[in-house]
Amino acid sequence: MSSLTYDLTLAGLAIGGAAALTGIGLIVTYRATGVLNFAHGAIAMVCAYVLRQCVVEWGWPLWQAAAVTLLLLAPGIGVVLERFVFRPLAVLGGDPARSLVASIGVFVLLVGGAALVWGQGARDDVPEPAPADPWGQLAVVLVLAAGVGAVIRWTPFGRELRAVVDDRELAVLGGIDADRVAAAGWAFGSFTAGLTGVLLAPYVRLDPYGLPLLVMEVVAVAVAARMRSLAVAVVVALGIGIAQSQLTRLHPSGWAAPLLQAIGANLFVVALLVAALVLPGVGTRDALPRTVTGRVTTPPGAWIVAVVLFLLPLGLAGADLHTSVQVPALGVILLSLVVVTGRGGQISLGQAAYAGLGALFTALLAAGRFPGLPRLPELAALAGAVLLVAPLGLLTGRPAINRHGLALALATFAVGVGVSRFVFVQPYATSGLSLGRPAGFDGDRAYYVLELVLLTVALLVTRALRRGRTGRALAAMRDHEQGASAAGVRVPSLKLLAFVAGAALAALGGGMLGMGLRAFDAAAYDPVRGLLWFAAVVVLGADNALGALTAAALLVGLDAGARGGVAAALVGVLAVLVGRFPDGPYEALRAARERARRRATLTPAGARLRRRLRTEPARTSPPPDGLPHPAPRPARTSPPPDGLPHHAPRPARTPPPPLLTARHLRVHYGGFTALDGVGLEVRAGRVAAVVGPNGAGKSTLFHCLAGTLRPAHGQVVLGGRDITRLPAHARTRLGVARTFQQLAVFPSLTVAENVRVGAEQGRAAGPEAVERALALFGLDGPVRALPAAALPTGTLRRVELARAFAGSPRVLLLDEPAAGLDTAEVTALARILGALAADGTALLVVEHDLDLVAGLADVVHVMAAGRIVASGPPDRVLDALEAS
Repeated sequence: MSSLTYDLTLAGLAIGGAAALTGIGLIVTYRATGVLNFAHGAIAMVCAYVLRQCVVEWGWPLWQAAAVTLLLLAPGIGVVLERFVFRPLAVLGGDPARSLVASIGVFVLLVGGAALVWGQGARDDVPEPAPADPWGQLAVVLVLAAGVGAVIRWTPFGRELRAVVDDRELAVLGGIDADRVAAAGWAFGSFTAGLTGVLLAPYVRLDPYGLPLLVMEVVAVAVAARMRSLAVAVVVALGIGIAQSQLTRLHPSGWAAPLLQAIGANLFVVALLVAALVLPGVGTRDALPRTVTGRVTTPPGAWIVAVVLFLLPLGLAGADLHTSVQVPALGVILLSLVVVTGRGGQISLGQAAYAGLGALFTALLAAGRFPGLPRLPELAALAGAVLLVAPLGLLTGRPAINRHGLALALATFAVGVGVSRFVFVQPYATSGLSLGRPAGFDGDRAYYVLELVLLTVALLVTRALRRGRTGRALAAMRDHEQGASAAGVRVPSLKLLAFVAGAALAALGGGMLGMGLRAFDAAAYDPVRGLLWFAAVVVLGADNALGALTAAALLVGLDAGARGGVAAALVGVLAVLVGRFPDGPYEALRAARERARRRATLTPAGARLRRRLRTEPARTSPPPDGLPHPAPRPARTSPPPDGLPHHAPRPARTPPPPLLTARHLRVHYGGFTALDGVGLEVRAGRVAAVVGPNGAGKSTLFHCLAGTLRPAHGQVVLGGRDITRLPAHARTRLGVARTFQQLAVFPSLTVAENVRVGAEQGRAAGPEAVERALALFGLDGPVRALPAAALPTGTLRRVELARAFAGSPRVLLLDEPAAGLDTAEVTALARILGALAADGTALLVVEHDLDLVAGLADVVHVMAAGRIVASGPPDRVLDALEAS
């Protein structure tokens, strides 16, 4: 027994060593570039194929092939990816959402390219570049981890690397060559991927899909290390590897034996589920690039062409029609991504799992093998499968409430892998399970007609989730989640709705696909296909139902009419170009046509005039949208040295009772105290202002009052009701609205739709509230129909204020409302805010413009170091500041 234990430990060390290599590479790449390289497994697969090609096909010596593969090819792939794929993204600002899409695109491109070059069959003749000695592999892992850790901690390059990750622009201004640092990180990460691939390939199935997925399963090692600690990654990898090997000694019995065996053989998947769903999320940025999820207008003629093309297969027969029946089914699956990703703005890499569950449950219900339910006709079984799978959307919807971007991508990917490994491999899913078609629709042509009907239903559901109150709320959540919550949108409930509806559509499409193939095929719902589907929908327009149908036709048609892998390669190319064409292919084509039209219509004199105007300095623009010219501010005589204005004393007024009260608020971030016993009152019809230096705690105070942050101690009371534990959207519905220092508008919606969101989700949902807000803020002209994305800052400030006002708030919290405005716009803003206060609204303003504070506020609170150090009328408080 001891000998067996020792042998299993050695085997576990070998598995853990390979996983540790993957973890080291992922962490180094992430720390150098901020990108979680989803293509790590695909790079490992390509390097393994190249090593085999050199040795088996071309007859190279093993040492020479290994040297070329590991020292030239693998680092070269990393340098090429950094230079041509991820550097353009870094120049655009390093948006992690775009980087994620590009990384998935590289994965899909390499997988598709490998399928094209080497075929989709598995290879079992991969040479072994090193003896199967786990101690040697362990030594390599430990040396690499120690060396990389020493470089990061104690060398100038390590300091440069940390600086680039913290703030690339600031590092460049400090003289650091950020491109060199990023290229080095990518080269090393790709080297470890190549080393992992050539070490694993002799012992696992080498094909374009199996090895990349196997390597990506061990991303749990890097996530458990919080994408920072190499030592933690190595320990976790070795521990899981040894435990997985030791569990092979167990032979459970009973009905749960297959599941327990699957768990024991896939501990890295279990770790991935725990790391992605239980541990705090990695990355906090939003879901997708705004340009990718923005609304794309589809010409009516395009839908006519699509209808004609989808009707054409009715004239086909034989194998052509058998292939065509897959297109509507896949179209329904991809529409689920339009709902989750395009409408809701949430990354979902696990839709293949829900599609597979739809097919599996349909087959089980139709065969009478689903526990507790009788045998159902095929069409009823399909409906039952949709109803059973839809609630399972909570598996990814629940984590989405508190996760964004990279963390959400990992969570949804983990769910997809877990379902594939622990559900689709069970005996009930693999032992003689067939799937027929509904009675009367057995033939391909009749079944295709049924599919078109179901596809039409799915399109109507998708359209309903785009229009009306729910559609506007989804668009608001997608465009700016915090802004949507501040507008009263129930963001958690809406996320759950998007994922549940997406799971239902995916299950419907999966069941249709299974019926079309007349069998449940787990390989058709592999997690790699989920990545391919996601990339295809994103690059062809995530918020465009026609784009999803186009993607379905391309994915089925290209692979059916050519060698497998063509569709994946094409989708991968489009995805990796996201840095070159950040607004997507549709916008790139539209912009190119617009440039061509302008060049064609301008005369030579017009072109010269345009060049002259572009070189002239910008002039002060008139007030936006027809607002009258405000009178210029009177010049201050003998201003104080620090530029603060003199203030005339104000007549005393009897203060109304407080409407919003903060009592003894305390907030701690680690060992730092952001708020230390802060208390203040905001009264109806009065304007309170909070001033102070950066870092004084003003924004933290606003978050506590608005509901986006819960204080560790203290109370927030609205009209006598304790609202300390209420979330932001609930406070908005009670009458507490807010604006943001960084504009919180919804660019894919028009001005009127932005304001309508505030009215619908606030305390007044009637159209008169929208019109009143538009008129008050000067937005009731032609500008009301313009998309918010195309408007200047001053107009967007008024849009945000109008949205907040449209909900009839009792308290309005304004976080630096004058930021980015010129003198005329600030004066107009002061006039509007004064009118709101005169109408009975309570205003609390955080502002650095002391002129605005002096002319607007009834009481001023001065904050410093998390405390309110002075309060009183603006003349007394600001004069005291001037004197100090």
